[in-house]
Amino acid sequence: MIKKNINTKKLSSKLKISLGLVFSLTLVACSEDVGKVSLGLFTTKDVVIRAQQDPIVTGVTCHISHVEADLDFSDPSDMSIACRQTGEITAHALAQIDRSKNGEVIFKESKSILLKNLKVRRIYDAENKTLIYLSYSTKESSGSHHHSLSTVPLYNTKAWQWALAQNIEN
Repeated sequence: MIKKNINTKKLSSKLKISLGLVFSLTLVACSEDVGKVSLGLFTTKDVVIRAQQDPIVTGVTCHISHVEADLDFSDPSDMSIACRQTGEITAHALAQIDRSKNGEVIFKESKSILLKNLKVRRIYDAENKTLIYLSYSTKESSGSHHHSLSTVPLYNTKAWQWALAQNIEN
């Protein structure tokens, strides 16, 4: 009986580790580094460009550039974002998103050991029938919370009629 409990605990522990690895690989598969440019010969800083697909509106891909400093405890807060339609944007996908003024965080990455994060938030602009993607730093740097903005209009997508119907209902 005791031997069986020990084997069950070992199996449970291995299962948790396996599920953790699968989950980590799934997150990595959702985004990938598509470019990395050194900022010079005498620096350890690089500009990294990451492709991040919107997890709900999968027809949108955002390219986020930010600085990585290999030997620092904190990466600089500067970033840039450009989002484009790279597939179908459907009414079904838009019906699932948070349409509040705050929108929802769709991507988050730690930028330091001191609670600084790079976040990307999707906000729906109902009046202009546009998806807004805001990238920002959660920690003030040089007197500013650095941020960048990109928009994806719904015009000529499968979701256009859905967007028009939302204006009629409201």
